Amino acid sequence: MRPRMKVGPYKLRWRPKELSILLIIFMGATILMWTFDKNPVLTPSLPSKNHLLLLSPDIKRVPLEPKRHVREEMSTSTQREFIHNKEEHHLDKTTIDSTKSSSDFETVPIHKKICNYAKGKWVIDDRRPLYSGFGCKQWLAPMWACRLMQRQDFAFEKLRWQPKDCETEEFEGPKFLKRMKDKTLAFVGDSLGRQQFQSLMCMITAGKDSSDVLDVGNEYGLVIPPGGVRPDGWAYRFLSTNTTVLYYWSSGLCELEPLNVKDPQTEYAMHLDRPPSFLRQFMHKIDVLVLNTGHHWNRGKLRANRWVMYLGGAPNTNRMLADMGRAKNFTIHNTVKWLDFQLPKHPRLKAFYRSISPRHFVNGDWNTGGSCNNTRPMSIDKEVLQEESSDPIAASAVRGTGVKLLDITALSQVRDEGHISRFITTSASGVQDCLHWCLPGVPDTWNEILFAQI
Repeated sequence: MRPRMKVGPYKLRWRPKELSILLIIFMGATILMWTFDKNPVLTPSLPSKNHLLLLSPDIKRVPLEPKRHVREEMSTSTQREFIHNKEEHHLDKTTIDSTKSSSDFETVPIHKKICNYAKGKWVIDDRRPLYSGFGCKQWLAPMWACRLMQRQDFAFEKLRWQPKDCETEEFEGPKFLKRMKDKTLAFVGDSLGRQQFQSLMCMITAGKDSSDVLDVGNEYGLVIPPGGVRPDGWAYRFLSTNTTVLYYWSSGLCELEPLNVKDPQTEYAMHLDRPPSFLRQFMHKIDVLVLNTGHHWNRGKLRANRWVMYLGGAPNTNRMLADMGRAKNFTIHNTVKWLDFQLPKHPRLKAFYRSISPRHFVNGDWNTGGSCNNTRPMSIDKEVLQEESSDPIAASAVRGTGVKLLDITALSQVRDEGHISRFITTSASGVQDCLHWCLPGVPDTWNEILFAQI
Protein backbone atom coordinates (compact mmCIF):
# COMPACT_ATOMS: atom_id res chain seq x y z
CA MET A 1 0.00 0.00 0.00
CA ARG A 2 1.47 3.33 -1.23
CA PRO A 3 1.59 6.12 1.38
CA ARG A 4 -0.46 9.36 0.48
CA MET A 5 1.14 12.87 0.69
CA LYS A 6 -0.87 15.47 2.63
CA VAL A 7 -0.27 18.35 0.22
CA GLY A 8 -3.47 20.27 0.83
CA PRO A 9 -3.28 20.52 4.61
CA TYR A 10 0.47 21.42 4.51
CA LYS A 11 -0.01 24.31 2.04
CA LEU A 12 -2.87 25.82 3.97
CA ARG A 13 -0.91 25.82 7.21
CA TRP A 14 2.40 27.32 5.83
CA ARG A 15 1.31 30.17 3.54
CA PRO A 16 -0.37 32.39 6.17
CA LYS A 17 2.73 32.30 8.40
CA GLU A 18 5.03 33.11 5.55
CA LEU A 19 2.90 36.02 4.47
CA SER A 20 2.74 37.33 8.02
CA ILE A 21 6.53 37.47 8.25
CA LEU A 22 6.85 39.31 4.96
CA LEU A 23 4.17 41.78 6.00
CA ILE A 24 5.95 42.52 9.27
CA ILE A 25 9.25 43.18 7.43
CA PHE A 26 7.58 45.51 4.93
CA MET A 27 5.78 47.50 7.62
CA GLY A 28 8.98 47.95 9.60
CA ALA A 29 10.87 49.27 6.59
CA THR A 30 8.06 51.66 5.83
CA ILE A 31 7.99 53.03 9.39
CA LEU A 32 11.77 53.48 9.38
CA MET A 33 11.77 55.42 6.08
CA TRP A 34 8.86 57.63 7.20
CA THR A 35 10.65 58.45 10.48
CA PHE A 36 13.92 59.34 8.71
CA ASP A 37 12.12 61.69 6.35
CA LYS A 38 10.13 63.53 9.03
CA ASN A 39 12.58 63.65 11.93
CA PRO A 40 13.59 67.34 12.52
CA VAL A 41 16.85 66.29 14.12
CA LEU A 42 18.10 64.47 11.09
CA THR A 43 17.09 66.76 8.24
CA PRO A 44 19.17 69.90 9.12
CA SER A 45 22.33 67.86 8.70
CA LEU A 46 21.54 67.56 5.01
CA PRO A 47 21.77 70.55 2.63
CA SER A 48 18.45 71.50 1.11
CA LYS A 49 17.89 71.57 -2.61
CA ASN A 50 17.60 75.36 -2.65
CA HIS A 51 20.76 75.73 -0.58
CA LEU A 52 22.72 73.67 -3.03
CA LEU A 53 21.25 75.58 -5.91
CA LEU A 54 22.17 79.08 -4.73
CA LEU A 55 25.64 78.38 -3.38
CA SER A 56 26.85 76.05 -6.09
CA PRO A 57 26.71 77.77 -9.49
CA ASP A 58 28.24 74.75 -11.19
CA ILE A 59 25.30 72.51 -10.25
CA LYS A 60 22.61 72.37 -12.87
CA ARG A 61 19.26 73.30 -11.47
CA VAL A 62 15.68 72.98 -12.56
CA PRO A 63 13.54 76.05 -11.94
CA LEU A 64 10.02 75.28 -10.85
CA GLU A 65 7.50 77.21 -12.89
CA PRO A 66 3.78 77.37 -12.05
CA LYS A 67 1.55 75.12 -14.10
CA ARG A 68 4.55 73.60 -15.91
CA HIS A 69 6.28 70.26 -15.30
CA VAL A 70 8.87 70.32 -18.07
CA ARG A 71 12.39 70.06 -16.72
CA GLU A 72 14.93 72.36 -18.39
CA GLU A 73 18.63 72.37 -17.72
CA MET A 74 20.36 75.75 -17.39
CA SER A 75 23.95 76.62 -18.19
CA THR A 76 26.26 78.04 -15.51
CA SER A 77 25.99 81.58 -16.91
CA THR A 78 22.20 81.35 -16.99
CA GLN A 79 22.15 80.20 -13.36
CA ARG A 80 24.24 83.15 -12.29
CA GLU A 81 22.02 85.55 -14.19
CA PHE A 82 18.91 84.05 -12.60
CA ILE A 83 20.39 84.29 -9.10
CA HIS A 84 21.55 87.89 -9.72
CA ASN A 85 18.11 88.93 -10.94
CA LYS A 86 16.39 87.23 -8.03
CA GLU A 87 18.62 89.02 -5.53
CA GLU A 88 18.06 92.38 -7.23
CA HIS A 89 14.30 91.83 -7.12
CA HIS A 90 14.37 91.55 -3.34
CA LEU A 91 17.05 94.26 -2.84
CA ASP A 92 15.82 97.64 -1.62
CA LYS A 93 16.87 100.32 -4.12
CA THR A 94 18.32 102.55 -1.41
CA THR A 95 20.61 99.90 0.06
CA ILE A 96 23.54 97.86 -1.16
CA ASP A 97 24.42 94.41 0.16
CA SER A 98 27.79 94.67 1.87
CA THR A 99 28.66 91.15 0.72
CA LYS A 100 28.71 92.10 -2.98
CA SER A 101 32.03 92.23 -4.75
CA SER A 102 33.48 95.49 -6.14
CA SER A 103 32.42 94.54 -9.67
CA ASP A 104 28.80 94.27 -8.53
CA PHE A 105 28.79 97.93 -7.47
CA GLU A 106 29.34 98.93 -11.08
CA THR A 107 25.93 97.55 -12.00
CA VAL A 108 24.11 99.64 -9.37
CA PRO A 109 22.66 102.79 -11.01
CA ILE A 110 24.07 106.00 -9.49
CA HIS A 111 21.78 109.01 -9.58
CA LYS A 112 23.54 112.25 -10.47
CA LYS A 113 23.52 114.68 -7.58
CA ILE A 114 21.94 118.04 -8.34
CA CYS A 115 24.67 120.65 -8.18
CA ASN A 116 24.18 123.73 -6.01
CA TYR A 117 26.08 126.23 -8.14
CA ALA A 118 25.58 128.98 -5.56
CA LYS A 119 27.97 127.27 -3.12
CA GLY A 120 31.68 127.18 -3.82
CA LYS A 121 34.77 129.34 -4.09
CA TRP A 122 36.73 131.50 -6.51
CA VAL A 123 39.98 129.98 -7.75
CA ILE A 124 42.76 131.33 -9.95
CA ASP A 125 42.69 129.96 -13.49
CA ASP A 126 45.30 131.10 -16.02
CA ARG A 127 43.04 129.97 -18.86
CA ARG A 128 40.81 132.97 -18.16
CA PRO A 129 39.37 135.22 -19.44
CA LEU A 130 37.19 133.52 -22.02
CA TYR A 131 37.55 136.46 -24.42
CA SER A 132 39.78 139.48 -24.80
CA GLY A 133 38.94 142.73 -23.07
CA PHE A 134 40.57 144.56 -25.99
CA GLY A 135 38.40 142.75 -28.49
CA CYS A 136 34.70 141.92 -28.69
CA LYS A 137 34.02 145.43 -29.96
CA GLN A 138 31.18 144.03 -32.05
CA TRP A 139 29.14 143.31 -28.91
CA LEU A 140 30.75 144.88 -25.85
CA ALA A 141 29.84 148.45 -24.93
CA PRO A 142 33.00 150.61 -24.40
CA MET A 143 31.65 151.84 -21.06
CA TRP A 144 31.99 148.27 -19.72
CA ALA A 145 35.26 147.25 -21.39
CA CYS A 146 37.70 147.97 -18.57
CA ARG A 147 40.71 147.06 -20.74
CA LEU A 148 39.94 150.18 -22.78
CA MET A 149 39.99 152.38 -19.66
CA GLN A 150 42.82 153.59 -17.44
CA ARG A 151 42.58 150.62 -15.11
CA GLN A 152 45.92 148.80 -14.86
CA ASP A 153 45.17 145.80 -12.64
CA PHE A 154 43.41 142.86 -14.25
CA ALA A 155 43.85 140.03 -11.76
CA PHE A 156 40.04 139.90 -11.53
CA GLU A 157 39.93 138.43 -15.05
CA LYS A 158 41.81 135.29 -13.93
CA LEU A 159 39.25 134.01 -11.45
CA ARG A 160 36.97 131.04 -12.03
CA TRP A 161 34.01 129.95 -9.90
CA GLN A 162 34.35 126.41 -8.55
CA PRO A 163 31.07 125.00 -7.15
CA LYS A 164 31.38 122.89 -4.02
CA ASP A 165 31.26 119.11 -4.54
CA CYS A 166 30.59 119.33 -8.28
CA GLU A 167 32.07 120.66 -11.50
CA THR A 168 30.81 123.41 -13.77
CA GLU A 169 30.67 122.38 -17.40
CA GLU A 170 33.36 124.15 -19.39
CA PHE A 171 31.82 126.77 -21.62
CA GLU A 172 32.64 126.55 -25.32
CA GLY A 173 31.02 128.67 -28.01
CA PRO A 174 30.51 125.83 -30.52
CA LYS A 175 29.09 123.60 -27.78
CA PHE A 176 26.65 126.32 -26.74
CA LEU A 177 25.48 126.85 -30.33
CA LYS A 178 25.01 123.11 -30.83
CA ARG A 179 22.96 122.86 -27.65
CA MET A 180 20.88 125.84 -28.69
CA LYS A 181 20.42 124.77 -32.32
CA ASP A 182 17.16 126.17 -33.72
CA LYS A 183 16.45 127.79 -30.33
CA THR A 184 16.16 131.28 -28.87
CA LEU A 185 17.59 132.54 -25.58
CA ALA A 186 16.17 135.79 -24.22
CA PHE A 187 17.35 138.06 -21.42
CA VAL A 188 14.62 140.36 -20.10
CA GLY A 189 15.55 142.82 -17.37
CA ASP A 190 17.59 145.87 -16.43
CA SER A 191 21.11 147.01 -17.36
CA LEU A 192 22.64 144.08 -15.45
CA GLY A 193 20.64 141.82 -17.76
CA ARG A 194 22.13 143.75 -20.65
CA GLN A 195 25.62 143.10 -19.26
CA GLN A 196 24.86 139.39 -19.09
CA PHE A 197 23.63 139.51 -22.69
CA GLN A 198 26.79 141.24 -23.95
CA SER A 199 28.94 138.87 -21.92
CA LEU A 200 27.28 135.84 -23.55
CA MET A 201 27.73 137.25 -27.05
CA CYS A 202 31.44 137.72 -26.34
CA MET A 203 31.74 134.24 -24.86
CA ILE A 204 30.08 132.57 -27.86
CA THR A 205 32.30 134.35 -30.38
CA ALA A 206 35.43 134.32 -28.15
CA GLY A 207 35.41 138.09 -28.55
CA LYS A 208 36.06 137.99 -32.28
CA ASP A 209 34.07 139.66 -35.01
CA SER A 210 31.85 137.18 -36.76
CA SER A 211 30.16 137.33 -40.15
CA ASP A 212 27.98 134.38 -39.14
CA VAL A 213 25.77 136.65 -37.03
CA LEU A 214 22.71 138.43 -38.37
CA ASP A 215 20.85 141.30 -36.70
CA VAL A 216 17.23 140.16 -36.38
CA GLY A 217 16.01 142.85 -34.00
CA ASN A 218 13.21 143.86 -36.38
CA GLU A 219 11.60 140.43 -35.88
CA TYR A 220 11.04 141.36 -32.24
CA GLY A 221 10.28 145.05 -32.69
CA LEU A 222 13.72 145.96 -31.35
CA VAL A 223 14.38 148.96 -33.57
CA ILE A 224 15.24 152.57 -32.75
CA PRO A 225 11.95 154.46 -32.35
CA PRO A 226 11.44 157.85 -33.99
CA GLY A 227 13.40 160.42 -32.02
CA GLY A 228 15.02 157.69 -29.92
CA VAL A 229 18.69 157.06 -29.23
CA ARG A 230 18.67 153.27 -29.12
CA PRO A 231 16.16 150.41 -29.34
CA ASP A 232 14.61 148.66 -26.36
CA GLY A 233 16.90 145.72 -26.99
CA TRP A 234 18.90 143.69 -29.48
CA ALA A 235 18.52 140.31 -31.16
CA TYR A 236 21.19 138.40 -33.08
CA ARG A 237 21.04 135.09 -34.91
CA PHE A 238 23.94 132.71 -35.48
CA LEU A 239 23.21 131.46 -38.97
CA SER A 240 25.24 128.24 -38.73
CA THR A 241 22.90 126.80 -36.08
CA ASN A 242 19.87 129.11 -36.31
CA THR A 243 20.49 130.17 -32.71
CA THR A 244 19.05 133.50 -31.56
CA VAL A 245 20.26 135.47 -28.52
CA LEU A 246 18.34 138.61 -27.55
CA TYR A 247 17.95 141.17 -24.82
CA TYR A 248 14.87 143.24 -24.00
CA TRP A 249 15.07 146.16 -21.62
CA SER A 250 12.46 145.92 -18.85
CA SER A 251 14.01 147.30 -15.68
CA GLY A 252 10.88 146.74 -13.59
CA LEU A 253 9.66 143.48 -15.15
CA CYS A 254 6.21 144.94 -15.62
CA GLU A 255 4.31 146.62 -18.44
CA LEU A 256 5.00 150.30 -19.15
CA GLU A 257 2.26 152.18 -20.98
CA PRO A 258 2.45 155.85 -22.07
CA LEU A 259 -0.49 157.79 -20.73
CA ASN A 260 -0.45 160.20 -23.68
CA VAL A 261 1.24 158.89 -26.80
CA LYS A 262 1.16 162.35 -28.40
CA ASP A 263 3.14 163.98 -25.61
CA PRO A 264 6.93 163.36 -25.66
CA GLN A 265 7.05 164.22 -21.95
CA THR A 266 4.17 161.98 -20.99
CA GLU A 267 4.10 159.90 -17.85
CA TYR A 268 4.05 156.10 -18.04
CA ALA A 269 1.73 153.76 -16.22
CA MET A 270 3.87 151.18 -14.44
CA HIS A 271 1.42 148.25 -14.22
CA LEU A 272 2.63 146.25 -11.23
CA ASP A 273 0.20 143.41 -11.95
CA ARG A 274 1.02 142.98 -15.64
CA PRO A 275 4.14 141.28 -17.02
CA PRO A 276 6.01 143.04 -19.84
CA SER A 277 3.98 143.06 -23.05
CA PHE A 278 7.10 141.82 -24.88
CA LEU A 279 6.82 138.50 -23.03
CA ARG A 280 3.14 138.09 -23.83
CA GLN A 281 3.83 138.84 -27.49
CA PHE A 282 6.90 136.69 -28.09
CA MET A 283 6.75 133.91 -25.50
CA HIS A 284 6.00 131.35 -28.21
CA LYS A 285 9.37 132.05 -29.87
CA ILE A 286 11.53 131.72 -26.75
CA ASP A 287 13.16 128.49 -25.56
CA VAL A 288 15.32 129.78 -22.68
CA LEU A 289 14.26 132.85 -20.70
CA VAL A 290 16.26 134.73 -18.05
CA LEU A 291 14.50 137.45 -16.05
CA ASN A 292 15.91 139.97 -13.58
CA THR A 293 15.06 143.24 -11.88
CA GLY A 294 16.02 145.12 -8.74
CA HIS A 295 18.06 148.30 -8.84
CA HIS A 296 15.51 150.57 -10.53
CA TRP A 297 13.07 150.23 -7.68
CA ASN A 298 13.68 153.58 -6.01
CA ARG A 299 11.92 156.93 -5.97
CA GLY A 300 14.65 158.68 -7.88
CA LYS A 301 14.40 156.30 -10.83
CA LEU A 302 10.62 156.55 -10.94
CA ARG A 303 10.69 160.34 -10.96
CA ALA A 304 13.46 160.47 -13.59
CA ASN A 305 11.57 158.07 -15.88
CA ARG A 306 8.15 159.61 -15.14
CA TRP A 307 6.74 156.29 -14.03
CA VAL A 308 3.52 156.12 -12.03
CA MET A 309 2.59 152.88 -10.27
CA TYR A 310 -0.70 151.40 -11.45
CA LEU A 311 -2.71 148.49 -10.10
CA GLY A 312 -5.83 147.04 -11.66
CA GLY A 313 -5.61 149.50 -14.56
CA ALA A 314 -5.74 152.57 -12.27
CA PRO A 315 -3.25 154.59 -10.20
CA ASN A 316 -2.24 152.60 -7.16
CA THR A 317 -4.10 153.46 -3.97
CA ASN A 318 -2.84 150.52 -1.93
CA ARG A 319 -0.75 152.02 0.84
CA MET A 320 1.16 148.80 1.32
CA LEU A 321 2.41 148.92 -2.27
CA ALA A 322 3.37 152.56 -1.92
CA ASP A 323 6.50 151.21 -0.27
CA MET A 324 9.10 150.58 -2.98
CA GLY A 325 10.33 147.34 -1.44
CA ARG A 326 6.84 145.90 -1.20
CA ALA A 327 5.99 147.07 -4.73
CA LYS A 328 9.11 145.32 -6.08
CA ASN A 329 8.31 142.16 -4.14
CA PHE A 330 4.72 142.16 -5.41
CA THR A 331 5.78 142.65 -9.04
CA ILE A 332 8.45 139.94 -8.98
CA HIS A 333 6.04 137.42 -7.47
CA ASN A 334 3.29 138.39 -9.89
CA THR A 335 5.49 138.08 -12.99
CA VAL A 336 7.00 134.76 -11.89
CA LYS A 337 3.55 133.41 -11.07
CA TRP A 338 2.31 134.46 -14.52
CA LEU A 339 5.33 132.83 -16.14
CA ASP A 340 4.77 129.61 -14.21
CA PHE A 341 1.19 129.59 -15.50
CA GLN A 342 2.55 129.83 -19.07
CA LEU A 343 4.93 126.88 -18.80
CA PRO A 344 2.37 124.14 -19.56
CA LYS A 345 1.47 126.01 -22.75
CA HIS A 346 5.14 126.10 -23.77
CA PRO A 347 6.58 122.73 -22.66
CA ARG A 348 9.94 123.34 -24.36
CA LEU A 349 10.55 126.57 -22.40
CA LYS A 350 13.19 126.69 -19.65
CA ALA A 351 12.65 129.74 -17.47
CA PHE A 352 15.05 131.29 -14.96
CA TYR A 353 14.79 134.19 -12.58
CA ARG A 354 18.25 135.60 -11.87
CA SER A 355 18.81 136.80 -8.32
CA ILE A 356 19.95 140.36 -7.73
CA SER A 357 23.46 141.50 -8.57
CA PRO A 358 25.01 143.09 -5.44
CA ARG A 359 26.19 146.69 -5.13
CA HIS A 360 29.43 147.54 -3.36
CA PHE A 361 29.18 151.24 -2.58
CA VAL A 362 30.90 152.25 0.66
CA ASN A 363 30.79 155.63 2.42
CA GLY A 364 27.82 156.78 0.37
CA ASP A 365 25.79 155.94 -2.72
CA TRP A 366 26.50 156.51 -6.39
CA ASN A 367 25.54 160.19 -6.13
CA THR A 368 26.81 160.92 -2.64
CA GLY A 369 30.47 160.02 -2.88
CA GLY A 370 30.15 156.23 -2.59
CA SER A 371 33.18 154.27 -3.80
CA CYS A 372 34.58 150.78 -4.39
CA ASN A 373 38.30 151.34 -4.80
CA ASN A 374 39.46 147.86 -3.81
CA THR A 375 41.36 146.07 -6.58
CA ARG A 376 42.54 142.99 -4.66
CA PRO A 377 40.56 139.86 -5.58
CA MET A 378 38.76 138.06 -2.77
CA SER A 379 39.54 140.68 -0.16
CA ILE A 380 36.10 140.06 1.38
CA ASP A 381 36.14 136.28 1.06
CA LYS A 382 36.58 133.67 -1.63
CA GLU A 383 34.18 130.96 -0.46
CA VAL A 384 30.38 130.75 -0.16
CA LEU A 385 28.97 127.95 1.99
CA GLN A 386 25.51 129.22 2.95
CA GLU A 387 22.52 127.07 2.10
CA GLU A 388 19.96 129.83 1.59
CA SER A 389 20.02 132.42 -1.17
CA SER A 390 21.20 135.93 -0.34
CA ASP A 391 18.20 137.17 -2.33
CA PRO A 392 15.20 135.96 -0.28
CA ILE A 393 12.68 137.77 -2.50
CA ALA A 394 13.85 135.92 -5.61
CA ALA A 395 14.03 132.60 -3.75
CA SER A 396 10.50 132.93 -2.39
CA ALA A 397 9.13 134.02 -5.78
CA VAL A 398 10.28 130.86 -7.60
CA ARG A 399 9.56 128.45 -4.74
CA GLY A 400 6.90 125.96 -5.75
CA THR A 401 6.99 127.00 -9.42
CA GLY A 402 8.57 125.63 -12.58
CA VAL A 403 10.79 128.71 -12.81
CA LYS A 404 14.37 128.04 -11.70
CA LEU A 405 16.48 130.38 -9.60
CA LEU A 406 19.75 131.47 -11.21
CA ASP A 407 21.34 132.30 -7.87
CA ILE A 408 24.36 134.56 -8.39
CA THR A 409 24.06 136.99 -5.46
CA ALA A 410 26.40 135.48 -2.85
CA LEU A 411 29.11 134.44 -5.29
CA SER A 412 29.10 137.98 -6.74
CA GLN A 413 29.03 139.58 -3.28
CA VAL A 414 32.63 138.52 -2.58
CA ARG A 415 33.88 140.14 -5.82
CA ASP A 416 33.86 143.84 -4.90
CA GLU A 417 37.07 144.40 -6.92
CA GLY A 418 35.32 143.49 -10.18
CA HIS A 419 33.29 146.69 -10.63
CA ILE A 420 34.05 149.52 -13.05
CA SER A 421 34.66 151.68 -10.01
CA ARG A 422 36.37 155.06 -10.53
CA PHE A 423 37.29 154.24 -14.13
CA ILE A 424 33.76 155.03 -15.22
CA THR A 425 33.65 157.04 -18.47
CA THR A 426 30.03 158.14 -18.68
CA SER A 427 29.38 160.23 -15.58
CA ALA A 428 30.57 163.35 -13.82
CA SER A 429 33.92 163.49 -12.07
CA GLY A 430 33.99 161.84 -8.68
CA VAL A 431 31.16 159.42 -9.45
CA GLN A 432 31.99 155.72 -9.24
CA ASP A 433 30.17 152.75 -10.70
CA CYS A 434 29.99 150.09 -8.01
CA LEU A 435 26.95 148.46 -9.58
CA HIS A 436 28.02 147.38 -13.08
CA TRP A 437 30.89 144.99 -13.71
CA CYS A 438 34.03 145.08 -15.82
CA LEU A 439 33.81 142.75 -18.80
CA PRO A 440 35.35 140.20 -19.07
CA GLY A 441 34.38 139.61 -15.48
CA VAL A 442 31.79 138.32 -13.02
CA PRO A 443 28.79 138.18 -15.45
CA ASP A 444 30.74 135.59 -17.48
CA THR A 445 30.31 133.25 -14.50
CA TRP A 446 26.57 133.86 -14.47
CA ASN A 447 26.48 132.62 -18.06
CA GLU A 448 28.64 129.60 -17.28
CA ILE A 449 26.17 128.56 -14.59
CA LEU A 450 23.26 129.21 -16.96
CA PHE A 451 24.93 127.13 -19.67
CA ALA A 452 25.40 124.25 -17.21
CA GLN A 453 21.66 124.22 -16.54
CA ILE A 454 20.35 124.32 -20.11
